[in-house]
Amino acid sequence: MERAEAEAIYEQGREVVVAVLLRMDEQIRRLSERVERQEERVGELERKLRRSSRHSSRPPSEDPPGAPPRRGKGSSGRPPGGRPGHEGRGRELLPAWAVDEVVEHWPERCDCGHVFADGDRVAVREPGRHQVEELPLLAVKVTEHRCQRVRCPGCGSERSGELPPGVARSAFGPRFEAAVATLSVRNRVSRRDCVELCQELFGARISTGTVDRVLASTGDALEQPYEDVRRRVRRAGRLCVDETGWRLRGEQRTLWGAFTNRLALFRVAADRHEDRARELLQGNQGIVTSDRWWAYNHLPLARRQICWAHLRRDFKAHADGLAAEKEFGEHGLRICDELFWAWEIYVHTGQRARLRSDIRLLRRELKPILRCFAGKAPRYKRTRGMARNLLKAWPALWTFADRQGVEPTNNHAERSLRGAVIYRKLSLGSQSEQGERRIERLLSASITCRLQRRPLHAYLAELLTAHARGDPLPALT
Repeated sequence: MERAEAEAIYEQGREVVVAVLLRMDEQIRRLSERVERQEERVGELERKLRRSSRHSSRPPSEDPPGAPPRRGKGSSGRPPGGRPGHEGRGRELLPAWAVDEVVEHWPERCDCGHVFADGDRVAVREPGRHQVEELPLLAVKVTEHRCQRVRCPGCGSERSGELPPGVARSAFGPRFEAAVATLSVRNRVSRRDCVELCQELFGARISTGTVDRVLASTGDALEQPYEDVRRRVRRAGRLCVDETGWRLRGEQRTLWGAFTNRLALFRVAADRHEDRARELLQGNQGIVTSDRWWAYNHLPLARRQICWAHLRRDFKAHADGLAAEKEFGEHGLRICDELFWAWEIYVHTGQRARLRSDIRLLRRELKPILRCFAGKAPRYKRTRGMARNLLKAWPALWTFADRQGVEPTNNHAERSLRGAVIYRKLSLGSQSEQGERRIERLLSASITCRLQRRPLHAYLAELLTAHARGDPLPALT
């Protein structure tokens, strides 16, 4: 009886111990999962805390105080300025035919005391030339057009004279309106500052509402040239594409841009989704250079070039991490540096065979690295994800080596978008859908003229003059 009771107590105690151990195992498992999630979250927060313009899309102006300084040229230890014996480079004089006025200056007396008379003014060699460029007194020219009224002696009705087609129907002429549009869009002068400049420089009486009206009328006049640019860009053989944020009455929007060497096309859309990218490109069969944003994944890899400047920034973010992330980032940075060096040699020498040879070696070196890190443990999901993404987009990394005119970076689009980004920050975007359409055209005209080294003011003046007369509009293409 005692033995049976002891065995029962033993079995009961064993069941209690097993239950406690199972509960402890379950608690340990839950705590381990919790610690793993917390470590992942801490790592993500640390990455956000370290984020700066060196390895993210954040601009340098938003770098935190503790961010490392941007890399600059090392000091040579010499004082600034030209070295002793360096031949100076001064301002070149304009030719005689380009000078508006010539003023002769003759010496009045010699050091010996002789006073030069009119008969002594005989030049012995070429004169010393000094040119001064000065603005004339600027003021708007006000022309009053009077439409006289007369009474017909035949029927007794009144008739009034009509303005000819070449006369602006507004209170300002095309050159003045072109100047206002150029100051506002190209030079990003605010409405209030534009009013002050026009009053101080030109003596013109305008208001902020007038500036808005001028921009609206100029944007409307650009409708047909903008459509011509859109058609040409969509037929281009090579394109650089990028997108940035925009605002509509404070709500988030997206400004898309597509650029060739001579044309710029801007389009404001609701978001950054794939459908918007399709609308922007719409049937384009050329090679598109872009970053790795998923909205471009619908493009065939044979017609894509992924930006290596963005890749270098991503590798830099990994190199600032720990363990496998750091190793992966350092390998990637080394590949990027060698690739950019090979491209620099090609730019200066034009030896495409050497470029292909150098890139072939880099391809053989990078692919095993990506395969290795693509199979890393789940805890390195950022590194594993980037490695797998690059393997998936592998052909699009090297298009520049085989196709003439394609560059390894998307810097052309980044530079072309910069002015629009500054304009958005100063103007806070648009206030209406119609305003979005107009700013698309104005920004497209501004950047297109810059790419073509064409004066924006001269083009807008010609455009507004032709628009007022009903003549064919000058093209941007």
